[in-house]
Order: sequence, then structure tokens, then C-alpha cells
Amino acid sequence: MIKPALQGEAFLADVRDAAGLRDELHIWWLGQSGFLLQWRGSHLLFDPYLSDSLTRKYAATDKPHTRMTERVVSPDALDFIDIATSSHNHTDHLDGETLATLMQANPEMQLLVPAANRAFATERLGVDPDQLEAIDAGQSITLGPVQLHAVPAAHEELARDELGRHQFVGYVAQLGPWTIYHSGDTIPYDGMEAVLRQWEIDVALLPINGRRPERRVAGNLWGREAACLAKAIGARTAIPCHYDMFEFNTETPGEFETTCQALGQAHHTLQAGQRWSSCGLKQTC
Repeated sequence: MIKPALQGEAFLADVRDAAGLRDELHIWWLGQSGFLLQWRGSHLLFDPYLSDSLTRKYAATDKPHTRMTERVVSPDALDFIDIATSSHNHTDHLDGETLATLMQANPEMQLLVPAANRAFATERLGVDPDQLEAIDAGQSITLGPVQLHAVPAAHEELARDELGRHQFVGYVAQLGPWTIYHSGDTIPYDGMEAVLRQWEIDVALLPINGRRPERRVAGNLWGREAACLAKAIGARTAIPCHYDMFEFNTETPGEFETTCQALGQAHHTLQAGQRWSSCGLKQTC
């Protein structure tokens, strides 16, 4: 099994150390589509999956979710989280074990979900609906020092509920001078680039596991598509995700990296538990 670059207490120590670079944005990849963002003492979690719930759920089925990478950190150790998100209802993006533990460790944490999924999330987490913040694509919300904008995501289609609300979204987060796009699970769709060019995106966090019919699950961007999307929306750098978690549903970052290099698109491939800091955009620390 793949060992994270930093794990457990070593990971937590890096989070504490990074706080000394107060004006920098710090991003850690937690595996799959999970990212921890830190800016000026505030902490935002995108779509954390920090359990083995899917491995246990599918262990005796014809679609085993065999874990490839060890867990970076236990969610109960993350007792400093201000905001967390879920982009859609799939368990690797709305994990009851991870999020319920985070809510216990962070009683004041705000959890943002798509409005179309609020009832489902409420049931899965066993919480009151008022404990969840909700948003639809095209809407914005300010939570603490973070402004979040929801944009459509197509996994693999632009699915809506009976009220016309999007069931899959991505998030554009603005923390002070920094703008980060977390796509959630998505493939390209008409108008996607125009939607995202509303913002000057510093970092694009994009899935690269693609879509193979034999997996029998909804797919995502291929590596080349992620690289092209980052270039088309003017992202200052791109970080790939959604690979090296489950053996049946992964790709390598090679195609993403090669396409970025051909396009002249700045990019950074992280190991699970590894940090990217905004000083890398400025070539100073």
C-alpha cells in the first residue's frame, strides 16, 4: 500500500508549521478528492474521505473498493476545521464516518452541501437540516473569511432534482487574494470554460481518473482533459486528484503531466499528505 508523504502526527506538525507563513495559501492533498486549505489561520476541507467505509461496504461484492493509499490522518485529529464541503452524494465525497467525526471534533464547523442533496446528507449524517449550509449552482455564500461559489458539475451529466437544482457541483473558493477551483466529480460540458472564466483562478483541483465503462461507475475528466481545462480557464497552476485510492478506479498522472507540459500549463502533482504553498507561484518563500 502507498504510504503518504506525511501521515498522522507528521502531517499535523506540517499544518502547524505552515501557519507561520501567514499570508501564504497552503493546500494539502488528503487522497481521492480531499484537500485541506489553510490561509491566515482558517481551514477549509474540500470533500474529505478519511475512512475505510467504502472498502468495507463493497468487500463481498463484484466491485471491491480495495484501498491503494494509507489514510493521511484520522478525522478526529482535525479539530481545527472551520468549513467543510461535499460536492455530491457519492460516499467518497459525502462520507458519513468522516464528516460525522469532523462535526464532533469541530462543533462550530460549517458544512456546505448542494441544496438538492441536503435531505440526503441530513439522513446520512444523522443531523438536523439546520446544521448544514446549502447552495445551488450559480449561487454564492460567505462562510467566515471564505466566499464560496457553486458551479455545475457533470458526473457524467448535469443532473438536477425535481426542483431543477444541480445534484453535482464544483466550488470556487475565494480566501483573501486567492481563488481556488475544486471541480468535484465532472466531465467536460458545454459552457464549462465560460462559467469558470468569471474568476481569475489561481489553483484548479481536478480529477484525472477518466471514465472506463467496465468500472460501472460514473466517470471524470481524463488527465489530458484536466490539463486542457486548466489551460482554457487560465488557471495559474493545476493539481490532479481522484487517483491512487481504489484499485478499480484509478489512472496515473502521466497523461495529465505530459499534456500540461505540452500546453505550457503550470502544474504540481502531490503525494497524499504533501503540501503545496502559494509561494511556489511567486518563486519565493
